[in-house]
Amino acid sequence: MIPDLPKPETPLYNHPLPKIEQWLNYLGCEQDREQPNRWTIMQPTWQAEILLEVEELSVRYLKAGVDNRDVVRAFRYSLSRSDVEAAVFTGP
Repeated sequence: MIPDLPKPETPLYNHPLPKIEQWLNYLGCEQDREQPNRWTIMQPTWQAEILLEVEELSVRYLKAGVDNRDVVRAFRYSLSRSDVEAAVFTGP
C-alpha cells in the first residue's frame, strides 16, 4: 500500500500528480526520462504504454489486437483510482 494516497474510490483528478506517479511506479510502471508523461509496463502476457494526457489517462497495449495491432483505451480522470487500476492493469 502506498502511504498518503487518497482513498481508492477517489477520482484521479483529486490526486496530486506526484501521487499518481508514485502509484504508477508502485504498480510496476517505468517513467520515460525524456517524456515524463509517458510510462511503460511489461507483464508476462502483455506490455503497454500509459500516457498522462491533459484530460485523460490513455493506454496503448502493444501488439494486443487483431493482426498484432495496438489496442488503445482512454480513461477520464473523473474515474476512481480503483476503477482505472482494475481496467488498465488486468490487460487488454
